[in-house]
Amino acid sequence: MKVAVVGATGLVGSKMLQVLEERRFPVSQLVPVASERSVGKWVRFAGKRHRVVTVQEAIARRPDLALFSAGASTSRTWAPAFAAVGTLVVDNSSAWRMEPDKKLVVPEVNAHVLTEDDRIIANPNCSTIQMVVVLKPLHDRYRIRRIVVSTYQAVTGTGLRAVHQLLAERKGKPAERVYPHPIDLNVLPHIDVFMDNGYTKEEMKMVRETQKIMGDPNIRVTATAVRVPVLGGHSEAVNVEFERDFDLEEVRQLLTQAPGVVLIDDPTQNQYPMPIWAQDRDEVFVGRLRRDESQPKTLNLWIVADNLRKGAATNAIQIAEHLLRCGILKPNNGKQN
Repeated sequence: MKVAVVGATGLVGSKMLQVLEERRFPVSQLVPVASERSVGKWVRFAGKRHRVVTVQEAIARRPDLALFSAGASTSRTWAPAFAAVGTLVVDNSSAWRMEPDKKLVVPEVNAHVLTEDDRIIANPNCSTIQMVVVLKPLHDRYRIRRIVVSTYQAVTGTGLRAVHQLLAERKGKPAERVYPHPIDLNVLPHIDVFMDNGYTKEEMKMVRETQKIMGDPNIRVTATAVRVPVLGGHSEAVNVEFERDFDLEEVRQLLTQAPGVVLIDDPTQNQYPMPIWAQDRDEVFVGRLRRDESQPKTLNLWIVADNLRKGAATNAIQIAEHLLRCGILKPNNGKQN
């Protein structure tokens, strides 16, 4: 299968190449794409070097699948051009997530919504992905009424320049400032731009994307998104109010059986999810399960995942794997040159 990776030299694009290789996705020809300044450079995949090409050259090659991680403006401009030549696009940006005619997919939650007609499929926000993977089996059993979530998000969610800022500050060296304040030894309650309602765009993404992915606009969500001086791995404190009461042991059983979820919850042994344990893992980790003693039918959880893998690259590739299994994605979807 001919696969294009748009944004192949970025943090997420590089991770996509790694995950494609690790999961043995059937790539017969890789087409790495990046900005003009990176064209002509080389990336390694499956033991070989591959030359980075322009997006126009990639479209001319008519790949079967294009994985996008190059920003919303690039996706809006070029994803339809790939789709027009028969390429199936999975886009990691925010460009298409809330478009009514585009599917927003986390395979463990709502892969069933995908059809032959879907040519551009949206990959959700990293924080939303890890939360809904854990909450879906609980929603099916108890019906969620309201979610209160606070995120603790790693600097890799911003990109390589943010990593450089953190590491330079940690060494006491001058740094190009990506954030409006220092990030080392600091916590910023500010991810993305502030909106008129006082929330950030990141926080509102979690509200709207959760409702769309879960297929329930009645789920009420409020979020506070925070950047922390961690290189990789997003963490979330989640408080969930249900319509029906729950048994804590049954909750544990549901999460143990849930696809893509690992339960780590033994406070007596100091066992709970941490970003350092989630690095380079595709699962979503959950722990600190406890009943909210301030109101009925409400549960507290702590959720952690690798934001570059399950929060971005792996989820996109899992979408492609599902499309392969159900016959929607086929080699030579487009006419090959």
